[in-house]
Amino acid sequence: MLFSTPLLRAVNLSIAVLLLALLGAVYWYVWRPLPETSGNITAPIHGPATITRDSHGVPHIRASSWEDAVFLQGFAMAQDRMWQMDATRRLAGGDLAEVVGPLAVEGDRDARRLRMARIADAQEQNMTPSTRAVFAAYARGVNAFLETNRRRLSPEFTLLNYEPRPWRIRDSILAALQINRDLTSSWRDDMAKYHLEQIADPQRVSYLYPLRTGGEVQPGSNAWVVSGAHTASGKPILANDPHLNWTMPSTWYQIQLTAPDLDVVGMTLPGVPAVIIGHNQFIAWGVTNLGFDVQDLYREHINMQNGQYEAQGHVAQAAIERDVIIVKGAPPIENLTLVTRHGPIFLSEGTESYSLRWTAADAELDFPLLDLDRAKNWDEFNAVLARFPGPGQNFVYADVQGNIGYHAAGHLPIRKNCLGDVPVDGFRDECEWQGYIPYDDLPHVFNPSSGVIVTANQNPFPADYKWPVNGKFASKYRTQQIHALLSSHEKWQPVDMIAVQKDVFSSLMHFIARQAVAASDKHPGSTSQIKDAVDLLRAWNGQMEKGTAAPMVIALLYDDLRTAVSQKASAGDWQTSYLAPEVIERLLRERPPGWFADYDAQLVHSLTAAVAAGEKLHGSKVSRWDYGQFNQLTLRQPVLGQLPLIGKYLNVGPSPMSGSSTTIKQTSQRLGPSMRMVVDLADLDHSLANITVGESGNPLSGHYKDQWQAYWSGKSFPMEFHNVEAKKVLTITPAR
Repeated sequence: MLFSTPLLRAVNLSIAVLLLALLGAVYWYVWRPLPETSGNITAPIHGPATITRDSHGVPHIRASSWEDAVFLQGFAMAQDRMWQMDATRRLAGGDLAEVVGPLAVEGDRDARRLRMARIADAQEQNMTPSTRAVFAAYARGVNAFLETNRRRLSPEFTLLNYEPRPWRIRDSILAALQINRDLTSSWRDDMAKYHLEQIADPQRVSYLYPLRTGGEVQPGSNAWVVSGAHTASGKPILANDPHLNWTMPSTWYQIQLTAPDLDVVGMTLPGVPAVIIGHNQFIAWGVTNLGFDVQDLYREHINMQNGQYEAQGHVAQAAIERDVIIVKGAPPIENLTLVTRHGPIFLSEGTESYSLRWTAADAELDFPLLDLDRAKNWDEFNAVLARFPGPGQNFVYADVQGNIGYHAAGHLPIRKNCLGDVPVDGFRDECEWQGYIPYDDLPHVFNPSSGVIVTANQNPFPADYKWPVNGKFASKYRTQQIHALLSSHEKWQPVDMIAVQKDVFSSLMHFIARQAVAASDKHPGSTSQIKDAVDLLRAWNGQMEKGTAAPMVIALLYDDLRTAVSQKASAGDWQTSYLAPEVIERLLRERPPGWFADYDAQLVHSLTAAVAAGEKLHGSKVSRWDYGQFNQLTLRQPVLGQLPLIGKYLNVGPSPMSGSSTTIKQTSQRLGPSMRMVVDLADLDHSLANITVGESGNPLSGHYKDQWQAYWSGKSFPMEFHNVEAKKVLTITPAR
């Protein structure tokens, strides 16, 4: 016998003790913090209320006043996403290093340079009374959860060993500012173009930066609406799928708020009150990012020691702001910001210093989302959007009366004598803002004769628009394909729109593939792998579909071709990530002199490079390559996903993904559709919606990632509104 009976007993006892300890830790730190979603509780509200959760954990709040409904929204959202909310306000406010350590210091510096916390403070002071009341009710709800669950918080707080501070109005402003920053940061594009202008021929710069299109994959969205003339029901259908950076938990939180004069369901952002995208009893709306440039960089003649700088021929004094970045496990870091008349000194390169002007810093906060949630018709909808400060958005609209519409909204600067596409001298007044474009002058349409409205981040401003236009507008490909599919047949139903949202045909990649095949026919490849690649492209239908080889071939070819174009423009000293896809198509169609001596030879060279790169990744059998493995996605929980042994089980993936930057389903390893929504104005309970992973941020919740499989496979769920299938009901009575 290798082991004696007493030794075996001791080993078994040790294993049992370890298992019990592990189970106890799981219960205490993970299971115990799960929210109380059924039964009875009391809270400081004015009348009785309920939070009913459906089969996906979506809270449907019914209250006796809008104040109580928003209060309970804050409470329910904190139950499910408190750490995500806390991390978002810290990320935006420049306080993340305080709880996660030195890795977050640079991110905190960026937030401090943008002055986001100070902007939030100023906007709180300038809030309209109605907006303040909404944000205050939400904050009270979050704090009611914190006060009653201080010892039952989600496991991230335990692992990072800190407790969240009370929620304030400014924290919701910070959460809104964070998405504003994600959607409007264009200063990197301005610097890239400026650097290229220093080393490249001006004609090439103009060619690479067409004013009416955009760059490579970036945060965006699809939204469209079709009138009843094109639907089976005779009433409009509205669809929306915003494309944002992947997150774990989901970017969006689905919720319904019901109270007298309020009954709305849809999506909002953790930390932000009301519903941002959705429908009520009368209207539905969706949004896409407008992309209009709302950030400008100014070269400042400034003494960084004392803050004195040149402005309009005289010396001005920059405001000097000092604060401290607290760093967990390290000494605090002093942070100094100089603020000019344009904004903070945001960037320094060599001897040059640049200030940044951003509309988010100028706008007085009137965040009228609850008024949007109550709007009953087109006129009321527009009256609310006219007060919307930003970020600039395209809003699509439909109502139960059969009307459809579109209106751009947000504060968009009117520039003096410039486009704002590169840094300008801040001391010469050559690119000053002259207020904002009037709301009525922004692009809009109501009941177009076509019965179809599509926005996929394309430039909506006409060529003869009365104001200067510049921005990060998307290339034409998604918009064209949506129009093509919507015109392919009639009698649309809600589920049909999901099929459009998940479409992965790329007309750009299909065009490049045909060009590559034609070039290869003139200059045949020398290896069997290249010949196999050409055969795959010859038979390919343009679908960027996982499980197939041709999309991987063309994606690698496209990357090499973009690099070649960049090197031709700048002798190898330029970043390709800013190159617009339409530029590649235009070059191949027009084939202008001065770029490539032989465009066909370049295409064959890029194909050869693609095959070589693919062989290193997936082997020499080209037909066995898998685009889904090349375009693979892993959603990582930022704290729990780092745990040894078990962390990988708390992430999602790796998952093979279809789609590309130029398909309707815009997908990359950085971003993709963050939710899907389709609203049926004939029967609101036939509407569909889903987010990426799940409503809850707690890994032991059944709603942590219960939506992922449906999301990944392109399916959706009923968007419950009038008929809610109650799985759990929490009854709340007013505290005495």
